[in-house]
Amino acid sequence: MNVAQLIAKKRDGAELSADEIGGLITAYAADEVPDYQMAAWAMAVFLRGMSTAETAALTEAMLRSGETFASSAAADRKNVDKHSSGGVGDKVSIPLAPALACCGVRVPMISGRGLGATGGTLDKLEAIPGFRIDYDSAAAQRIADEVGCVICSASPKLVPADRKLYALRDVTGTVPSIPLITASIMSKKLAEGLDALVLDVKCGSGAFMKTLDQAKELARSLVDTGKRMGVQTAALITQMNEPLGNLCGNAVEIDESIDCLKGGGPTDLRELVIALGAEALVLAGVSPNAHEGSKRIAATLDDGSAMQRFEQMVHAQQGDLSKPRPRGRQVVIEADRAGAVTSIDTEKLGYAVIELGGGRRQKSDVIDPTVGLEIHVRLGDAIEVSQPLVTLFVGERSEASAAQLSREAIAIGAGAPASELVLARID
Repeated sequence: MNVAQLIAKKRDGAELSADEIGGLITAYAADEVPDYQMAAWAMAVFLRGMSTAETAALTEAMLRSGETFASSAAADRKNVDKHSSGGVGDKVSIPLAPALACCGVRVPMISGRGLGATGGTLDKLEAIPGFRIDYDSAAAQRIADEVGCVICSASPKLVPADRKLYALRDVTGTVPSIPLITASIMSKKLAEGLDALVLDVKCGSGAFMKTLDQAKELARSLVDTGKRMGVQTAALITQMNEPLGNLCGNAVEIDESIDCLKGGGPTDLRELVIALGAEALVLAGVSPNAHEGSKRIAATLDDGSAMQRFEQMVHAQQGDLSKPRPRGRQVVIEADRAGAVTSIDTEKLGYAVIELGGGRRQKSDVIDPTVGLEIHVRLGDAIEVSQPLVTLFVGERSEASAAQLSREAIAIGAGAPASELVLARID
């Protein structure tokens, strides 16, 4: 294999074969291709793109670079998962996994930490005292078999080519490439041995994809790749022009997730859990249509069974829900003029949480689970002078920067209509 020729071929816009892509990824994972050549290839992909066949070949090669989940003892249950492209206040996975498990499917969910302004499911779960997220594949499988769901990190042996390539992309300006994003997401998800996958592609001020067209392009790439690899796949494009739910942070989002699991919580969070859950049940073939799937997911939230399953999962992963999850001291940000909420820079609110210590500025940072914020207004709301807009939960760091970001994030003017939560469905 001549790596320089492959770089030039992609640079010139030609399509690489599955064998060429597979050989390149195998050699890179084995340290036989230097970073400078792989960086040049990634930049060529960034500039020239990839066909659906190339993207699927890249996904397959990355998937095969390490171990995958072995066949489960629970062969009578379909393996189902959900992936979100990331958003502020996005805690859907936490109530959704146990709700799905109550409906007779198995959820071996590999999740991640915060990235940029978006929070991470694993960081939130670690706000539960004792909760463990690092399991090898066999141990994660056992928990999924026994409980019906597990939410854990990827083991070092799972898709190592993606871990290596992502670190390179992060420092070479090639992260926002739809084929590379697709292969990164789908290789990790397909390593779970899934039968069905539902995708939540966020769109708006608090998402990586700022426009609907960008979100549709990513959703189509993800869905096409999943189906090409034999997994029933569909995507919902959902708006992220305001936080999902009212609470953003770590411990506070566990509290809001528990409210949802008990049949309450914010209406938008419940709506999205039900919508994504219904899609997953239909894709898995255990519900005939989205209406019936929605009823089943809603029932698990309302009758307490989803909460009970969540408690079982937390116990199996060594967490203790009975121990306190304290919040920091409260600082209220008030409106300085009357009007209506015309826009919310949701990304700024995500960065406000990071400034408080609820996310990472660099990889070595330790997260403070007690900090976060509560947003009191939504798009289109009428606002009076001195009305509370945001409450900050403050720890050891100064709140000055977070307070400034929160004030700047909420624009008050002549008014704006509220946005629909689910913007499109891609299958």
